[in-house]
Amino acid sequence: MRARVLGSRGTPRPAATPDPLARREIGGRSGAGTAYSLFWIVAAITFLVPALAVFHTALRTDTDIARNGVWSVSALLTLDNYTQAFATPTMGTFLRNSLIVAVLATLISVAMGTLTGFVLGKLRPRGGGLILLYFVAALFVPPQILLIPLFQLFNTLGLYDTVWPMVIVHAAYGVSLCTLVMRNFFSHVPDELLEAAVIDGASVPRTLASVVLPLSRPALGALATLQFTFIWNDFLYPLIFTRSADAQTIMVGIINLQGQYGTAYGAQAAVSVIASVPTVLVFLVFQKQFIAGLTAGSVKG
Repeated sequence: MRARVLGSRGTPRPAATPDPLARREIGGRSGAGTAYSLFWIVAAITFLVPALAVFHTALRTDTDIARNGVWSVSALLTLDNYTQAFATPTMGTFLRNSLIVAVLATLISVAMGTLTGFVLGKLRPRGGGLILLYFVAALFVPPQILLIPLFQLFNTLGLYDTVWPMVIVHAAYGVSLCTLVMRNFFSHVPDELLEAAVIDGASVPRTLASVVLPLSRPALGALATLQFTFIWNDFLYPLIFTRSADAQTIMVGIINLQGQYGTAYGAQAAVSVIASVPTVLVFLVFQKQFIAGLTAGSVKG
C-alpha cells in the first residue's frame, strides 16, 4: 500500500518522492570528493616514500646497504651514521656557513624587497612600471648564464672560496622575487590607513613601521620561509664559488662524504636528515604566518 501523509486539513497527501536530479548531484559531489581525497593520498605517499627511505638508510650500515641495496628494508638499525656525522670535524663548519648564507641573504632580500615593494605599491613614483619591470626581469635570467662572469668577478675581487659570493648572489636574486610579492601585497592595503597616519602626523618611515609592516606579517613570514628554504637547499652556487671546506655549505658537504671503498650512503643520508632540520624548524616557527600568507586574498572579507 502506498504511504500517504495527512495534509493541513486532514486530507491524504502522497509522500514526497526523492528528486533524481538532487540524488545525481549528491552522487556527483561524493564522487568528486572521493577523487579529490585519493589524489592527495597518492601525492602524500609519493612525497613520503623517498623521505622515509632516507630516514631508513640513515639507520643502516654501509655493509648492509652494499649487500642488500639502498631500497631494501633491514631490521639491523644503528645510530652510528649520526655519530659519525657529528664526529666529522667539518660538519660544524658546513652548518655554520649554510646558516650565515641563508640568514644574511634572506634578511637582505626580504628587507630590500619590502622597501622597494612599498615604494612601488603605495607611493607610486613616476616610472614605477619600468622600475618593477627592471626588478622582475631578473627572474627570467637563468642563473647558469651568469656563472662564468660571476666566477671571474668574485675571483678578481678576492671573494672566491668565501661565503660572500653566495650571500651576494642569493640576495640579488631574492630582491626581484620579494619586490614583486610585496608590491602586490601593498597594492591591496587600503590607502585610507596611510592617509589616517599622515593626518595624525606620522612620517612615511613611521607609517611603514607602525601601520604597514604589522599588516604584512603573513606575507613577510611566507616570503622569509620560502627564501630561507630555497637558499639553504642551494647546491649550484656553493659548488662553483667554493673550493675548501672552510667556505662550503652543508649541501656540498654531503657529496664529499666518502666511505673507505666508495660512497657512504648511510652517512650521506644521516647528514641529509640533519640538514633538513633547520628548514623544518623555520617552517614550524613561521607556520601561522606562512599559511596566512599563502591564503591571503583567496577569500574575500
